[in-house]
Amino acid sequence: MADEMPPAAETSMDHIVSSSWRPAWAVVGAAALLAACGGGGGGSGISFLPIAPAAPDTPAPAPVAPPPAASPEARPGTLQSCSDLASKAAFSGTAYTSITSVAAGTLTVAGVSTPTPAHCLVQGKMNERTSSVDGRTYAIGFEMRLPVDWNGRFFYQANGGLDGSVSPATGGVGGGSPTTTALHMGFAVISSDAGHSGAQNPVFGIDPQARLDYGYNAVAQLTPMAKNLIAKAYGRAADRSYFGGCSNGGRHAMVAAARSANEYDGILAGNPGFNLPKAAVAQLYGVQQYAQVTTANTPAGKPDLQTAFTQAEMDTVAAAVRSKCDALDGATDGIVADVQACKAAFKLATDVPTCSGARDGSCLTAAQKTVLGNVFSGARNTAGTALYNGFPYDAGINGADWRQWKFSNSQNLDTAAVGFVFSSPPLGTSRPSGIDFALGFSMDADAPGIFATTALYTESAMSFMTPPNPGNLSALRDRGSKLMVYHGTSDAVFSSDDTTRWYDELRAANGGDASGFARFFPVPGMNHCGRGPATDQFDMLTPLVAWVEKGKAPDSVVANARGAGANVVNTELPAGWSAARTRPLCPYPKVATYVSGDLESASSFACK
Repeated sequence: MADEMPPAAETSMDHIVSSSWRPAWAVVGAAALLAACGGGGGGSGISFLPIAPAAPDTPAPAPVAPPPAASPEARPGTLQSCSDLASKAAFSGTAYTSITSVAAGTLTVAGVSTPTPAHCLVQGKMNERTSSVDGRTYAIGFEMRLPVDWNGRFFYQANGGLDGSVSPATGGVGGGSPTTTALHMGFAVISSDAGHSGAQNPVFGIDPQARLDYGYNAVAQLTPMAKNLIAKAYGRAADRSYFGGCSNGGRHAMVAAARSANEYDGILAGNPGFNLPKAAVAQLYGVQQYAQVTTANTPAGKPDLQTAFTQAEMDTVAAAVRSKCDALDGATDGIVADVQACKAAFKLATDVPTCSGARDGSCLTAAQKTVLGNVFSGARNTAGTALYNGFPYDAGINGADWRQWKFSNSQNLDTAAVGFVFSSPPLGTSRPSGIDFALGFSMDADAPGIFATTALYTESAMSFMTPPNPGNLSALRDRGSKLMVYHGTSDAVFSSDDTTRWYDELRAANGGDASGFARFFPVPGMNHCGRGPATDQFDMLTPLVAWVEKGKAPDSVVANARGAGANVVNTELPAGWSAARTRPLCPYPKVATYVSGDLESASSFACK
């Protein structure tokens, strides 16, 4: 692969940390800090006042017994306060707008009804302000759910997309339509809009501080507030803190692993878009490519991207991938588990029939092969410089979610993000929107804007949206925290190959093996955070807790197909699959390899 696009004006990492949450004591000289700590104490704060010497006849204080060693496993507790938390848990810059007791019942999130325990629901906002740039009022909105029967743990739920809404704080555990939630498991869970409302999407990107809140600062602000709320609600601090999310939430998780390593014991990152600005640019590149092979226009007279590749044509490509790669893991079961071996085995040019006549779904034209090959090889500028990682050919590239991201979201979500949030200065204020923005976007002149800074926008998108030095998570490692990452290999928007490349860098930075603190689990066939021909239902939070608190590293995670009888049925499962099919998800570079027995059972496979 060619070298990636160099920064046009990368920001100095010295000012990554916003002054609005930099600890006040960071500017105090070392001598003053040592003097302040000299009197001992129980962690109630640091005083910089001079300490008067004791009178000669004052008896020396009795030695303070050392605190008991903390148990490695979180201790359960019971909610002690709810209605009085507004005053009891007062925190700088925070306004609690609603505090209510919620009886045990069910909560419907994204169309899925899940049981919820009795809990205290706290809603509020932090750091409300009026922007001097665009005149809009911004705040970091949040809600926190504090279960009456608490497991002693805190969970930060990172949300997806451009954020902008406070999703119910239930806490996802991974995969498509999980059967449980962190809240149901007893975690105290917080959720946030990351500093702007849905009505402000995507124009919040005009305000420099709103950009930073979205990128990383909302997490930095909310984490200590949430921990304070927990301490006041339960009478003690959480024993363990966890962080999780998928998509942009996975990006938040990766950023937290780098920026907030000292705050979290376990981090779960799903389909992480940790190079999100690059991925969004790659989506625009895709629009430009697909437009070359469309066969019809929309009613608005624009290229209809859905006609670039019909469903039948993508079915043909997926079938060709399976034909060459399905059996590489020892089983012909509709799953391409060995994605790396498939790269050598499958060739688009020769393994997919080339149309000799009209397009009929059973072949691709030469032009279509060129376009699809360009997209899967990764976005590039006219000089051939890579702008984003390529994508693996996989069995799930004919999924509905794949089509949604490639042919629809690329025209609206990605154009809005690049136009207003990721370019410095914002391009969206002076250009047409939607597909016109994508088609007019220059991979030579405009793409470097994600690295650019100005006098007003002092941090580039590739600074505030990405984890600093993600290939070296030494602070997370040295603290003893753990990181689990999963990624569907048929993700259409965030390349699983990009995550593989990151993990290879992390391994190299740790003597060739980072598995002692970070493990990456590819999910064959899964699209963006779920769906596709995959065993996409799994719980990674439980093994993460076991790893953090019991030292039991996850050698595999069992995943289920969501067939008939599942809480939400995955309609894209092949007809030949058992509704209850299971598979082990293996930590990269290991692959789920068939050993013997029932092809529908995870026990018939081993991670090798």
